[in-house]
Amino acid sequence: MIQPTSKGHTLRKVFAGLAALLALVIVVQFFLAASGAFDTAPKDESFQIHRSLGYVILLFAAVLTIVAALTRMPGRLIGMTGLVAGLVVVQVLIREFATALGDTGGTSTTAGQLIFGLHAVNGLIILAVAGRVAQRARALSRSALAHRRAGTGDDARVSGQAAGPAQPAS
Repeated sequence: MIQPTSKGHTLRKVFAGLAALLALVIVVQFFLAASGAFDTAPKDESFQIHRSLGYVILLFAAVLTIVAALTRMPGRLIGMTGLVAGLVVVQVLIREFATALGDTGGTSTTAGQLIFGLHAVNGLIILAVAGRVAQRARALSRSALAHRRAGTGDDARVSGQAAGPAQPAS
C-alpha cells in the first residue's frame, strides 16, 4: 500500500516544478533575444521585453534559492540555484560594461561588441545550470517518493551500496 504523500515530498515536488519553470523561462528569454535581434524597431524597443524578463528571471532565481533552502534541498543544489541568480547579475554587468565601451553616438565599438558577445555565452551557462538544477530537483523528488513507497520515511538517508539489497549485474 502506498502511503500518503508527505509534506517534505510535496515541497520537493513544488521545488522541482518551479526549477523546471525557471529553465523554460530561460529558453523563452533566448527566443526573445533572437526576435529582438531581427526586429526592425530601434534597439531599446526591440529588446525591452527581453530586458524585462531578465529582471523577472533574477527575482525568480533569488526566490527559488530561498525556497531551496527552506525545503532543505542539498547544499550543492541550493548553491547552484543561487548561482543562476548570480549569473543573471553578471548578465546585467556585461551589458552595462559593453554599453559603456560604446561611443557617444550610440554605436558599439569593437571592444564593446566583443564584451557583449559574452552576454550570449553567459546566457548559455545560465541555461545549463538552470537545466541541471531542474534535473537534480526532479531526481530528488522522485527518490523521496520511492523512499515513501518503500516505507523508509522522509528522514531516511540512502547512499552507496548499503542503500538496498544487492542486485546481480545484468
